[in-house]
Amino acid sequence: MSLVAATRSEYTKQFSTAGWWVLAIVLVAYVGFTAAALAFVFGGLASGELTGANGPAMSSAGVPPLVYSSATAVGYVFPLLIGTLMVTTEFRHKTLTPTFLSTPRRGVVLVGKFVVGIVVGLLYGILGSIAAVAAGAGVLSVFGIDAELGSSDTWVLIGRMLLAFALWALVGIGVGTVVRNQVAAIVIVLAVTLFIEPIVRTVGGLVEGFGDVVKWFPSAASDALVGQTIFGTMGTGSNSALEWWAGGLVLLGYAVVFLLIGLVTTWRRDID
Repeated sequence: MSLVAATRSEYTKQFSTAGWWVLAIVLVAYVGFTAAALAFVFGGLASGELTGANGPAMSSAGVPPLVYSSATAVGYVFPLLIGTLMVTTEFRHKTLTPTFLSTPRRGVVLVGKFVVGIVVGLLYGILGSIAAVAAGAGVLSVFGIDAELGSSDTWVLIGRMLLAFALWALVGIGVGTVVRNQVAAIVIVLAVTLFIEPIVRTVGGLVEGFGDVVKWFPSAASDALVGQTIFGTMGTGSNSALEWWAGGLVLLGYAVVFLLIGLVTTWRRDID
């Protein structure tokens, strides 16, 4: 089977089930709510209309990108999960056996998954960006803050978020290739993204010198790629953050490393 045929097969398998759109709905709801909440807090602080705000004044110019970037700051777990499920679901339901029988060159199958993973990641990025911008801009308008939708910087930010979503899907495929058990893979993904990395990155922002280590973490690299996120602001300082292009390369590097590990270990094993 050619790469085109393998990619078409992966595309059919991915979009013929309900998993992708269920996660998409949760993504839109989660990102939209988060963006609206951030816009309410930061918009209220910047405009001075939020009662009880005793902290330093916040510039309204930095609010819109901070709000919009919540799409990747909290939504990156969704392309990571869908990428992981693209591989582990096949191991769980034994559909990888007929796939390998029809396409003996297993590397072709994996490349096909990568192509479809990029498509799904970009789709999630579009949905997440729309949710963040729509909800965030709507709430900011209540406080009279310019949503900056006509600014080229805003669209550059959105473009980088789309790239980050695509890269996270590839990282997920790499993780699924290494960890064949679906339950274990999901637990690892959720534990790392929701607990381990946030805690370690918070410590990195408080302990001198530790930020130089934390900046190489996947989520920190993703924040660097996007350029400005709430967790990036709270975590490692801007002086220790990677350049945006370096963040993208680091994130891609994680996907490649996981892929290579999977290729030489689980991907070459006999299918049970």
